[in-house]
This record gives sequence, C-alpha cells and structure tokens, in this order.
Amino acid sequence: MIKEQLNVLIQLAASDNNVADKEAKLIKMIGVSNGVPAEDIDEMLKNPRKPIGDLSTLTDDQKFEHLYHVVQMMKIDGQVFKSEIVFCEDIASRLGYKKGVIAELSSKIYSDPSITSDRDALKKKAQKYLA
Repeated sequence: MIKEQLNVLIQLAASDNNVADKEAKLIKMIGVSNGVPAEDIDEMLKNPRKPIGDLSTLTDDQKFEHLYHVVQMMKIDGQVFKSEIVFCEDIASRLGYKKGVIAELSSKIYSDPSITSDRDALKKKAQKYLA
C-alpha cells in the first residue's frame, strides 16, 4: 500500500511538469522510512504517470497520513500551483474527504518536514470533512 501512496505523491510532484529536489527528497524519506528500497523509489520517480489505485480501502489513520503527506508535498517547494491544489482536492475526494479539507490542513501543515504539526489536532479537524 505504501507504493500506492508514493505513486500519488510522485504524480503530485510531477503535476507542474517538474519534480523539484525537495519533492524527491520528501518522497524518498517517506518511502525509505516505510521500508521501500531507494532503488524502487528512483524507478517510480522516472515513471510518474502510473494510474492511481483505489484509496477507499485505507483505514482512517492511513487516509489521514496520506492526506497529510499530499498537503506537505504540495507546499514543500515553496510554490503552490492551482494544478497542485486541484490534484490534492481530487485525492482528498478519493480518500472520502470533502475538498475543503485541503484548505483547512494546508494552513496548518508546514512545508519543512522537520517541523511537525500536532497531528492529533489536525486529524480531528480533518475528520469533520469525511463525507
């Protein structure tokens, strides 16, 4: 399941036709910390257009983590494009959230992965948006 999540992050990173170094580093950090070999992640980064699978089977905790990482990825390069917002809203919808959850979370999730947000508080906010 982690490879599916990485695939979504890679597609988001590539949505502006350029995977920035910071984006690639975040993807690798998430993947490696979840047991995915760096070589596999590099291969996925070379082929970013793999279809997104069914996200509805994730647990609520997995859905939130996925949503958190998607918002973090959107912000990590310091620029947020309309195409990235639309992509994140689409992923939120596939995860069972209302699109407004992206605006709610993006104001509270930092682009720097070393700065951690209060995930429990964010999860409670996000749950209000579950459809």
